[in-house]
Amino acid sequence: MKYRRLGSTDLKVSVVGVGTWQFGGDWGKDFSQNEVDAILSHAKGLGINLIDTAECYGPHHMSEKFIGDFLSRDRREDWVLASKFGHKWHDNWEHAWSVDAVRVQLEESLKALKTDYIDLYQFHSGPDEVFNNDDLWTMLDKQVQAGKIRNLGISIGANDNIYQTSKATELNAKAIQVVYNRIDQAPEEEVFPSCIEQDLGVLARVPLASGYLSGKYNPGATFSDNVRKNHEQQEIDEKLNLVAKIKEQEVPEGVNMATWALAWCLQHPAVTTVIPGCKSPEQVEANAKAAELIKENHPADIK
Repeated sequence: MKYRRLGSTDLKVSVVGVGTWQFGGDWGKDFSQNEVDAILSHAKGLGINLIDTAECYGPHHMSEKFIGDFLSRDRREDWVLASKFGHKWHDNWEHAWSVDAVRVQLEESLKALKTDYIDLYQFHSGPDEVFNNDDLWTMLDKQVQAGKIRNLGISIGANDNIYQTSKATELNAKAIQVVYNRIDQAPEEEVFPSCIEQDLGVLARVPLASGYLSGKYNPGATFSDNVRKNHEQQEIDEKLNLVAKIKEQEVPEGVNMATWALAWCLQHPAVTTVIPGCKSPEQVEANAKAAELIKENHPADIK
């Protein structure tokens, strides 16, 4: 495994992390604690130290609770734990952007994760009108001073949201999370140059383009999970036709396409780490192999 400095923080993160949206059940599989334990244990054995989750990955902090149960039986200090705030999924799905609501969310996340602190606490893909709340950022900064949050970050909803990215340093946010993959390269235009200029860490989410870049699907494929089932078939087929061309023209023979796609993201000088989801220890292993394909000339590399 290779490691990089996350922006101007003192965090050393593996170039491949574990995204955990799937633990909440939205991606067509319900998880047990034993399955989560197997995934995270195998990740640790491969040198992965970054877990990314959120308040709304499953109802009642489901993903966070799975992770918290695992961490209660592991060494918390071995992990860099990232979570997010701004949405609420208890009995119903709601947005929760007020100062008081976010303060409650933080306490609920700490309880679910069974930890005293979150290494990276991220604004979760909200609109500019709720982002522009000085009282919210003042409250969060006080939580940083209290040690409940180690670092603040911004998970931008639109992958070309230069406004929120450009405000990061002013708000004491030190990392940007953004959709970035071989199919969707929009952040390269404005977001990534701003991240480099501000020395912000970048977490590339959806690096496999919601599974399209896994190489497992052919045009005509249909999906039943909560995320992809609403995609138009024409959109699905267009993406899968493009993936077929990429696989033929760009992926070296004998290389797993998903592994290659993660390494492709990691070659950009702005990208610190990728956070693909994974449903099994075998997928974790394929993801981790991306570290073997990248060159050691990244500005944030830690030798």
